Amino acid sequence: MWFFSDVYLIYLCSGLIILPCLLLAAWASARVHSTYNKYNKLPTSTDWTGSDTARMLLEKNGIADIAVVRGKGKLTDNFNPRSKTVTLSESTYASNSVAAVAVSAHEIGHVVQRARGYAFYRLRTALVPLTNIGSMLAFPVVIVGVILEWTLASSTAGNIVVFAGICLYALSTLFCLVTLPVELNASSRAKKMLAETGVLVTEEEQKAAAKVLSAAAMTYVASLLTSLVYFLRFLLYVFLLTGRRRND
Repeated sequence: MWFFSDVYLIYLCSGLIILPCLLLAAWASARVHSTYNKYNKLPTSTDWTGSDTARMLLEKNGIADIAVVRGKGKLTDNFNPRSKTVTLSESTYASNSVAAVAVSAHEIGHVVQRARGYAFYRLRTALVPLTNIGSMLAFPVVIVGVILEWTLASSTAGNIVVFAGICLYALSTLFCLVTLPVELNASSRAKKMLAETGVLVTEEEQKAAAKVLSAAAMTYVASLLTSLVYFLRFLLYVFLLTGRRRND
């Protein structure tokens, strides 16, 4: 019964911590959409569209091997380095709004990061396959380690396997941590490029673009906090499983 009572306590405590993180994530997502919708009604004085801006910024940065294509949906914009394409959503591609131009420039910011060898971008790219593997294997590896610790005379091997499982699970949190500076840097590059190239002329337009990009950044802050809380809860489960055995 002690196990189930402790698990219930962990769920209760972690739930009280996770709930604010989830509320923050929901608020951040709502803020992105409301900010985008607000400034999607503000046209650029230069009449540049999202796709026009993307192609021009690629040319200005001397990048000729990236295609700009139209995608589906809203705010589904992304850069795929494997296919060498920047996909702009329906709400961005042909729109001449400040919001669309800001989102488009942000994606080109990622292209420039890749072209310039930005360290955090390279690290995040390297972490993608490791994070996918870690998310699948973390729980099974920990369970194997706990079984080894409970069945072997020496708990050293079990401890090593458990530690490996913890490291695998931590990769997702590390990925979120690395993603934050990548996204902030892409937004910083976007604001600078839009100002230098004259796509956004007035101070009002530049401030509006900054608000769109700042709102988007908050979603990554929320993701990092949520991932960190889940990782801490995972650690509590592991310590519960291994600590009880040592006390018996």
